Amino acid sequence: MTKADKCIVQEALGTPPMGEKSARGFTLIEAVVAVALAGFIIQIGAFSWGRLEAKFRLQAGVWEIHTCLSQARFKAIWSGTPVRVQLSASGYVLESYDDAAKVWRAEKSAGLEGVEILANNTPTFHPEGTVSDLASITVSNARGSYKITIAISGRIKVAKAG
Repeated sequence: MTKADKCIVQEALGTPPMGEKSARGFTLIEAVVAVALAGFIIQIGAFSWGRLEAKFRLQAGVWEIHTCLSQARFKAIWSGTPVRVQLSASGYVLESYDDAAKVWRAEKSAGLEGVEILANNTPTFHPEGTVSDLASITVSNARGSYKITIAISGRIKVAKAG
């Protein structure tokens, strides 16, 4: 086999002729560009996730407070004793009234991470399903705010503020 025949066979097989470098693989510049591009895409995703996390924390906080208020109302109706929800800047405490001891007893408490709670009153639900100490509750963070209002009938309404 002649040298020319060997070159033709090598080209057909995809191997470079003797003495020449292979064109396969990546150069250092191509690898650096690929890594930089991947880092940029990851950074954009992390920024987007941070914004979504605040949104989901706000929705979870509103849902948690709405659920607690509903639970307090139903518990008051079923147990026949007053139930109230004490709200603080970072959470709440669900309390039932112990008529025998004449004290409020904490039954459930929770801290809500990533949201701030502002309430003008402590709603107290009665066995008839009504509420005294009407309350307007604002749950907010950097992503927005929601207003929870409680009517005298015990109805709980959630609305996006602003």
